[in-house]
Amino acid sequence: MGIFNHKNKLKPAPQQIRVEKVIVPTKPRPNLTPKTNGLRAPSSQYSASPRLSPNPRLSRPKSASPYPSSSDERRGLTRKRKAVSSTPRDSPAFFGDDSESEDEDNDPFRKRLRLSETRSIDLNRKLRHKKAFGDGIRDPRIIHAADIASVATKCPPIHGAKPEEVAIELQYPSRCKRERYELVWQKDKIDAVKDILAVVEHVAETYLTDDEAKPFIDHNASFRRQMERAISEKYRDVPVFRTALQNYNDKLLELVENSTISKNIDQIHHIPPSLVSFILTQVYDRTVAPKVEMLTKYEMGSDNVYGELLHPFITKLLVDQTKMTSDQVFIDLGSGVGNVVLQAALEIGCRSYGCEMMENACNLAEAQEKEFRSRCLLWGVAHGRVQLERGDFRTNAKVLEKLKEADVILVNNKAFTSTLNDSLINMFLDLKKGCKIISLKSFVHENKTAINDVANSILDVQHYRYHENWVSWAAAEGDYYISTKK
Repeated sequence: MGIFNHKNKLKPAPQQIRVEKVIVPTKPRPNLTPKTNGLRAPSSQYSASPRLSPNPRLSRPKSASPYPSSSDERRGLTRKRKAVSSTPRDSPAFFGDDSESEDEDNDPFRKRLRLSETRSIDLNRKLRHKKAFGDGIRDPRIIHAADIASVATKCPPIHGAKPEEVAIELQYPSRCKRERYELVWQKDKIDAVKDILAVVEHVAETYLTDDEAKPFIDHNASFRRQMERAISEKYRDVPVFRTALQNYNDKLLELVENSTISKNIDQIHHIPPSLVSFILTQVYDRTVAPKVEMLTKYEMGSDNVYGELLHPFITKLLVDQTKMTSDQVFIDLGSGVGNVVLQAALEIGCRSYGCEMMENACNLAEAQEKEFRSRCLLWGVAHGRVQLERGDFRTNAKVLEKLKEADVILVNNKAFTSTLNDSLINMFLDLKKGCKIISLKSFVHENKTAINDVANSILDVQHYRYHENWVSWAAAEGDYYISTKK
């Protein structure tokens, strides 16, 4: 890639790196619920309510990445999240405490925080999936929860469940066949009860108005409340849980068939980050998590090591900082199992491309993409175009062509060699003006080399700090950079 003439090297422009401290509140202040055409405006703060989504880190082993640690990226720290009624994946959901409390101040249903809408509205984003609300019942061809966690996979039934009671089905907000679950529990497997309660919550929060949501999540008498009581330690009543679930299924299907759900989806233009995270976690838990040991097979000291940027980090980057819209193009160079490519397509609705050369990661990425398409149909939401390429992004013809159209590029170059980073600078020469490059190492540094002179002449760099628990290889804060093509 010899495009540099050392005898006539570019004159370096004065290096300017602006440092900005990114402060992310961990406890958002409550605000009144704004209305959007009769629907609740979804929260723009990732996981404002810890009930809504399972922790995306739970199914990812701590050893999945050999990324180097620093003094501020120490391992072993975990952020505590308060579970509501459902319990963490390292203990049976059926053994949770009874959530009935006389203290209304601690009642999660009376303290449902709704944040003001802060993101700009992308009116071009159409959320309703064209195939999810037709006349016939569609088969989304998903990997069912029961395919991963069941009696057949040697998971024991939850306490109190008889063999004939474990098989259940869950309706989603679309005209699709229901997902099959079994009321079993085993560490590091899908927690059926927790998954179901989260689905009910997301359906009510995103797809329904306040009045429509009451039968689903009202504190006193709702399907979710009945299910929570049934699985509490005080009751442990599986038949009651099954009855409440069936009533939920029937009511939601009624709203699907009378077009309430599809009409409501037409009135919103983005998916809440908490639901984005939950859908992507469902995909990951059914495709990557059962085979995650494949990602630990790498060559130390090479460019082919693996680490993940987690959902809240990507939301911050794509929504808040680069402010992507559905008519733009996102590219992930070194896309691993495709997590970020899928998140961009779902959260932004943009065209989203990735390229990865590690065979095991590519195989898991293809499995994720297939499940992702099926899950989006199941949830009734449309996603942007997704294309995953295999091979070296420095030589892949499709990637090199798409780079010319890119609006935002992600390069997780935390463990890249200097040679690979230098090659990337050569590639950036063809980017259009204003293209944003997100990286974990800066492409502009203090070394007086020809390649750095070029980087300094074509990139404006801003330095930020990411929040703790935003990457898979460390629990503490760290550095990242957003470079803009001049």
